[in-house]
Amino acid sequence: MSTVPPPEQPDEDSSSFSEQEWAAFQRDAAEGGGTAPPKEPSARARVVARRLREQDAAAERSAGGRRRWRRGGKAARPVPATPPGWRTGPAWQEMNGRRGRRRGVWSAVGVVAALALVAVAVRPSLLTDRLPGHDAAADSAPSALPAETALPTGAPGTADQAGTPTRAHPFLGSPARSWATGADAIVLPTAKAVGGLSKDEVALALRRTKEFLVAANLDPKVLRGGSADGALALLDPQQSDLLPGIRRALRSPARTHDPLNYVTRFDPKQVVLAGDTVKVRGHLTFDAGKAGQVRVHADYSFVYPLVHTEADGDSRVARTIVRRELTTTLYDPAKWIATKGKLSLTENDAHFYNYECGVYDGYIHPVFPGDAPTGAPATGPETDPYDRSATLEGEADAREGCGTVTRT
Repeated sequence: MSTVPPPEQPDEDSSSFSEQEWAAFQRDAAEGGGTAPPKEPSARARVVARRLREQDAAAERSAGGRRRWRRGGKAARPVPATPPGWRTGPAWQEMNGRRGRRRGVWSAVGVVAALALVAVAVRPSLLTDRLPGHDAAADSAPSALPAETALPTGAPGTADQAGTPTRAHPFLGSPARSWATGADAIVLPTAKAVGGLSKDEVALALRRTKEFLVAANLDPKVLRGGSADGALALLDPQQSDLLPGIRRALRSPARTHDPLNYVTRFDPKQVVLAGDTVKVRGHLTFDAGKAGQVRVHADYSFVYPLVHTEADGDSRVARTIVRRELTTTLYDPAKWIATKGKLSLTENDAHFYNYECGVYDGYIHPVFPGDAPTGAPATGPETDPYDRSATLEGEADAREGCGTVTRT
């Protein structure tokens, strides 16, 4: 490998003029041109120039006379030691490097910010959990329960009872958080022919029973104390005592004829639903009655979250639970005195939880947290309104011996 000899280093005091410059000066002087002789560089300038040449020579030696090649590109040239602009600021390579580093920093910041936005979009709780007043329990709703097909073996546990209900989350602290909502919770079993009625007639009985439950317990108009005509229209007018009795109870509520035995109503001057959600849990079954009959058995619990109509800053939520057991019968008009497609209500029972006992004005009056009940005193046993493992007590009015609830 050949080496490159270092360039000669001029003496610090030697002249920097070239022979051409000196000859030109002598000619001008002889001809009387009056041109000024070339100026001798200062000692400082000569030192700087010498050091720059030394650096260039060192760079050449370190390269060893070789050039690096890239496939499809040009040879890389050694960078000269002489600055591209004296006293004009840093070289463009340095400027570009600093700018590049600044751009790199801001690019990294942008990537981190974008990733943070994506994470919050996927899991808003990463941000909302840190907001003042946020209740983490509100975002930890349990998984939805599968549809009920028969009575459970016991009451639901207390694992989901953390948190106090709010207007935004009215089912906090309740097992009903994992229940289905509204009419969708009433799941019809698969119909089949029984009692001499066809599969389609049994399906009609199941469908009409669901419609009655929805109209009597979920219709917003009925819940606000309005007309229950939609529910009554499903009942057979041939059941001569039933419809007149319900209409009288709706018109003139009293202890002996109470509309709450059939429909769910709240006083709109006192309370309204907290939102538009009612939680529902239960099941439907059917069997054959006598020839030409199909009987549908319904057992459902409804959980109503309520707030005061005139809140005036009162954010409390009261939950009232209504459990209804009823049996409807669809008769074959060819064999029975009945109206085609209409239901007869042959069994009916209802229990109410967390309400003012002994009030018979046609409305359920919930008891709010922190309030002392103003109705009849509790004389019955403690009851868990979410325990659906046993049937109700026949036709006994649950409000005759008001008890206390262990939770709402």
